[in-house]
This record gives sequence, C-alpha cells and structure tokens, in this order.
Amino acid sequence: MENWEEEIGMVDHYYGHAHVAGIWLKNGKLKLGDRLHFKGHTTDFTETVSSLQIEHMDVREADRGAHVGIPVHEKAREHDRVFIIHQ
Repeated sequence: MENWEEEIGMVDHYYGHAHVAGIWLKNGKLKLGDRLHFKGHTTDFTETVSSLQIEHMDVREADRGAHVGIPVHEKAREHDRVFIIHQ
C-alpha cells in the first residue's frame, strides 16, 4: 500500500532557541511516533513525533483543536502546512 498524506494543521510559531514547532491541529489526531511532513514556501521536510507537549506538559496524543509543541530538526515557519503521513 502506498503512503498518503492528510493535512492536520499549521505551524503558528517556531521557537528557534528550543527547535520546537508550535502547531495548531485543525483536523484529526496526533500521537507519538507519527510521521509528519512540513510544507511551505521554503520548507519541505519530514519529522517523526518523538515528543509532544500541550502547555509544556508531555502528552501521548492530541486531538483536533489542540495547540501542540513538537521538536524538529529543521526550521519550521509560521503558516507552514503540516501533514500526517499514513502508511
């Protein structure tokens, strides 16, 4: 079966000092281990969710409407679209 992507949210802040993307979840659910694709005008990378926080508290999953922080290895930018990669 082929991988496919579903848009789940948008980056609304990037915390450069901590290398964390703040993401507003517009659709679906996000959990530890999920693969994400960050896509924007100058952004295009994938990241595995190794840590997930809501208001500085570690969580295992988050639902639509949550604002989450995820550590990333590359710079994310405000308004980048975030897709979950289904396998």
